[in-house]
Amino acid sequence: ISKNYGAQKALNNVSFSIKKGEIVGFLGPNGAGKSTLMKILTTYIAADEGTATVNGNDVIENQKSVQLSVGYLAEHNPLYLDLYVLEYLEFNADVYNVGKARIEEVIALTGLTPERHKKIGELSKGYRQRVGLATALLHNPDVLILDEPTTGLDPQTRHSIWTYIEDLRIKHKMTIFLTT
Repeated sequence: ISKNYGAQKALNNVSFSIKKGEIVGFLGPNGAGKSTLMKILTTYIAADEGTATVNGNDVIENQKSVQLSVGYLAEHNPLYLDLYVLEYLEFNADVYNVGKARIEEVIALTGLTPERHKKIGELSKGYRQRVGLATALLHNPDVLILDEPTTGLDPQTRHSIWTYIEDLRIKHKMTIFLTT
């Protein structure tokens, strides 16, 4: 995969594969192209050169299939701060046609139970990240793509999120690709 932003080469012939059930991390300094790669893999942007498949689906030819098989937590977690946690998750569940039972599962899984009736704008950064993670998990994806999921979090919250990520891999056989 290659991607340019004008004269700036963000990705230059990047190639890799991840097996089902693996956790793979991309490490690198700011501006190294990690987020760009994730945006290509989630169909938000297109590569300039090369092809990519996620869960056996080409990101250009089968965008909808890729989107349905991927849960994505962006580096800058886009949340509606005026919505309540439960309301926000119900809104997103409607997009994926997911039932109430699954909403309750992801609330419990991500430790949001005590915060479920609060407005997102009232939550700490750690709980906002958990809301983003819960949203990414709502449709029970095969692949989870996390762009810097623990940046700016306190050590206890960071540890909790890493524990959730490992549980997802072990219990749900989820493939997880992340940057840090």
